[in-house]
Amino acid sequence: MVRILFDFNECLKKGLLRKTVPSKAKAEKSLEASLKWLEEAEKNFKSDALKSSLLSAYLAVFHAARSILFFNGYREKSHACIARYLEEKYVREGLLEPEWVEMLDHFRELRHTDQYSFNFFTSADESEDTITKSRDFVSRMEKLLHQIAER
Repeated sequence: MVRILFDFNECLKKGLLRKTVPSKAKAEKSLEASLKWLEEAEKNFKSDALKSSLLSAYLAVFHAARSILFFNGYREKSHACIARYLEEKYVREGLLEPEWVEMLDHFRELRHTDQYSFNFFTSADESEDTITKSRDFVSRMEKLLHQIAER
């Protein structure tokens, strides 16, 4: 079960989302980073490093989502607040389907459990599925970025 730690307004109030200068260049760099992390996830998977594969897949998703914030002039201090931003700004507006935010939250929780639990286990199937979904997420963020850039 995914824990929602903050809502959008709390993220702003607590400084977990901060206004900054909008940057198309940082958005593009963040997307590039997401693609590199996807490659890393695939390499880890092929080497049977499944836990590392999950972490790399999450970082691909994180950087892809973060690109939207950079483009709009925001900076996160909380991974959870990236999802709240996308929800508030794009799901509410009908430009992004809610399942992408749910996926981001799910992967964030998975990464947290993987990173901090002593008894976390993942299967090859789960790891491979996470990479596939991460690739889809990155593609969806690229599409969203192009949509908002054209507005």
